[in-house]
Amino acid sequence: MPITISSSDDADAFQILLDRQSALDIGAFVVGGTDLSPGIAIPSDGDLRIDHALQGFFFTCGPDHVRHPEPIEGDAEGRLFPLHGSLCGTPVGRTEMAGPDDVPGCFAETSVALADGGKALFSRRWAISGDASEVTLSDRVTNTGQTAFAPMLMYHMNIGGWLCGEKTLVSGAMLPDGAMPWRFGQGDSAHLCLPAAETAVDDWARLSLGPFEALGERSLQVRFRVDTLPFLQMWRCQRGNADVVSIEPVSHRIAGRAALAEAGELPLLHPGETIDYALAFQVG
Repeated sequence: MPITISSSDDADAFQILLDRQSALDIGAFVVGGTDLSPGIAIPSDGDLRIDHALQGFFFTCGPDHVRHPEPIEGDAEGRLFPLHGSLCGTPVGRTEMAGPDDVPGCFAETSVALADGGKALFSRRWAISGDASEVTLSDRVTNTGQTAFAPMLMYHMNIGGWLCGEKTLVSGAMLPDGAMPWRFGQGDSAHLCLPAAETAVDDWARLSLGPFEALGERSLQVRFRVDTLPFLQMWRCQRGNADVVSIEPVSHRIAGRAALAEAGELPLLHPGETIDYALAFQVG
């Protein structure tokens, strides 16, 4: 059974349903009775972990790899990092409800077996702000193995494309013109990746997707820490039965691991060291 956290008992309240079987990602985000997640209207890459996670509103790539499979550096057997990394589909080890001052939320720890044989502890806290308007996320990755690894992370926030209308835009300071149509790019599928750190305010980048008629012309508003998530990636797919658009704060630009390493963009996390990530969202 998922863990459910609600902002209030009002008819216009929101709920998040947390997935115990996948690192406490969000299976559904329900606002005033409308679920923003795409459900089964997604494309499949043939990885059942990702097919399950992509149906939900929020899932996490990492902590050792993001995007498509690539060879593990120096591995004599020619093994690959799995699609979107090792975390997705990993059950949580323990959970604690609420938080400081009884703020609605949940804390979880998940032990992750990394693809290269290392280990990491993924500590996650979801909370609802004191005014019950915003969902906040704080994540920490700790290297609990015996060898260093290069941490990578990407959050997928998946929204059903049928919720978008002619007035729906993506808006944010990192966009070249400050806004663009939600159905950006050419054809039935497209993606982009933009630097977000340069236009951030107080080390947080902000963007919105909306308005949505089903949410009373309100928008999904997202902010994320750019010290460890310096890029905004976005993806959409309206191919066949698929209809999804995704907001994806990410730690690395789109490039192969070899190119990132050569450019010095794969710094190592040594045993015992930690790295933190944070994100928040609301409908308003």
